[in-house]
Amino acid sequence: MARFAAAGAGRMGRGIAIAFAWAGHRIALVDLRQRTAQAAERLRQEAFGEIRASLQALAALGALPESAVDTVLARIDWVHGDGVPQALGAADLLFEGVPETLDAKRDAFALLSRHCKPDAVITSTTSSILVTDLAPLVDGPERFLNMHWLNPAYLIPVVELSTHPGTSKAVVDRTRAFMQSIGKLPVVCGVAPGYIVPRLQALMMNEAARMVEEGVASAEDIDTATRYGLGLRFAAIGVVEFIDFGGVDILHHASREMAGSIDARRYQEPAIVARMMAQGQLGLKTGSGFYDYAGRDVAAYRRDVLGRTLGMLRHAGLWRPVAQQDAE
Repeated sequence: MARFAAAGAGRMGRGIAIAFAWAGHRIALVDLRQRTAQAAERLRQEAFGEIRASLQALAALGALPESAVDTVLARIDWVHGDGVPQALGAADLLFEGVPETLDAKRDAFALLSRHCKPDAVITSTTSSILVTDLAPLVDGPERFLNMHWLNPAYLIPVVELSTHPGTSKAVVDRTRAFMQSIGKLPVVCGVAPGYIVPRLQALMMNEAARMVEEGVASAEDIDTATRYGLGLRFAAIGVVEFIDFGGVDILHHASREMAGSIDARRYQEPAIVARMMAQGQLGLKTGSGFYDYAGRDVAAYRRDVLGRTLGMLRHAGLWRPVAQQDAE
């Protein structure tokens, strides 16, 4: 039996199934609902049709040989009806992916709690319900956490692990190891709406929509600026790292300017920035900021950041070598 199970056969479950099957693991794609045989077969055909289409699209882009599509598909076990208890009971790590309502989650976790092994790690892929609201629904809440995947789940490396105060450290470590074994980059956050990525990107997307509404720039120009300006830079350097690299004082002054000229609440600097300004912790230039640079080879670090950025420029096809002749 598969050691992994996606409990819920919707889009997220299908993406998770691809991610594990791609890495060479068998995974059970489990339909938790009671259906007629005909309805279950329709769902199976829909799910595997979508999975095949995704794999074939990747093959067309050169990500895998066409001959490997069936190999990956064969690692995904379709489970429904009488086979559900056995599949859930065999899994070491389970991903709940049923609709985003507490009633649906309550029913799903009751079923998982009834059939899963006592030491199985249970996660929810919810994007909207706090981990503290779901943990009481799980028998053995110490083995439970939320795991937020970024679509497409089989491509984006980052998965966000949201833990509650009772989540066992050993469970977090096991989950990290599981995810790293399939090429994922797990990050941990506490009990917070929006995790990390959605919380940041919602602000950015709303601001982009406002700029279109206000006539600041066209949608096309905003998207060009995002892809090859903001996006390219933040693909090379993390957001908090970027604050330190440029200087906490730069963010402080930019926040004050835009708070005064655009919107005081949207651009109000957080207390931590004001505190760091008062303490002279301005980032790389002073030796400490959000990170500590004591003993670090700053010149080598700057070259590393430059190299990362250069790599992204080359990847985007925007790098231009130095001109060998004077321009006319």
